[in-house]
Amino acid sequence: MTPQDGGMHVVLSGDLTVYSVSELARQTETIPEGAVTVDLAGVGRIDTAGAWMLARLHQRMTEAGAQMHLAGARDEVMALLTSVTKSMPAPEPAEAAPPTSLLDRVAALGKRVAGSVGYLGGLLGYLGMFLSRLMRTLRHPREFGLTPLVHHCEEVGVKAVPIVALMAFLIGVVLAFQGASQLQQFGAEVFVVDLIAISILRELGILLTAIIVAGRTASSFTAAIGSMKMREEIDAMRTLGLDPVMLLFVPRILALLITLPILGIIANLSGLLGGALMSWVELGISPEMFRIRLMEGTDISHLTVGVIKAPFFAVIIGLVGCHAGMQVKGNAESLGRMTSSAVVTAIFAVIVTDAAFSIFFAQMGM
Repeated sequence: MTPQDGGMHVVLSGDLTVYSVSELARQTETIPEGAVTVDLAGVGRIDTAGAWMLARLHQRMTEAGAQMHLAGARDEVMALLTSVTKSMPAPEPAEAAPPTSLLDRVAALGKRVAGSVGYLGGLLGYLGMFLSRLMRTLRHPREFGLTPLVHHCEEVGVKAVPIVALMAFLIGVVLAFQGASQLQQFGAEVFVVDLIAISILRELGILLTAIIVAGRTASSFTAAIGSMKMREEIDAMRTLGLDPVMLLFVPRILALLITLPILGIIANLSGLLGGALMSWVELGISPEMFRIRLMEGTDISHLTVGVIKAPFFAVIIGLVGCHAGMQVKGNAESLGRMTSSAVVTAIFAVIVTDAAFSIFFAQMGM
């Protein structure tokens, strides 16, 4: 590199290939801003790595407001440089600035509300399709396949038993330990049984079970249906005269309706077992005393309240998973985005529904 007429004159010689481009790129980083002339007359062989280095140097000089000229390049070298330059990715456009005025903020909020209303409308539409196909199944039982239902019951229910039971057992242990720590201050240790029973049977057992099922099942529904949509299998089913709702949605949602209440009962039993064990260890409440206090101090309505929620949670999780799967586009990025969205939406919907049920049962005096 030699100064020349207020600029810099760079002479390159030898082969400009992938083996030498790293060292050359390091040396060209020290080129000062200004007019630069690169003499390529002495360059022998050049590959795409060398051409990329020159194109990147030209791009860097242009962004800095400097000029770069190539001299002495052969026709084949210029053709390769032109091809590589055209193939370089264009810079991503800058993101739009967030709304600043009050009107922009109101418009953005309106768009979000309209999108939420449209999403709820889509879920209601899928609910209507599920109910209509379910009534058709009751009228024509032969059209319904029992094998997919059994398969999904195993995937949704049987394989979820270990994680649900372990989660509920640990929740019972934590409730008993924390309850004992607080109730011992007032000499009311025996009421820890009521605390565990009401918390698990009424709220935590079925709620945490639904959250776990939403995380593992809504994602699997979205991934399975979305993959079929990407491979155009759903379009092929419609071409063959098959109903995707009957074949894909109904068995999955029915499997959730059947297995989620059972998983909730398993979670209740595991939670009570964990609470009884910790009460025995921490407070000295024997299992027999725990059982007697449980039977005397806990009403069956608490179990009823918990079990009533299960079918509603099951329908919500199934609809969200199936709806998200049908929204997948023809690429893997869309599949991942919709899978993540389905899990978040299903968990959020389950928690909101549980809160609504809590308010409803409180107003009903249950």
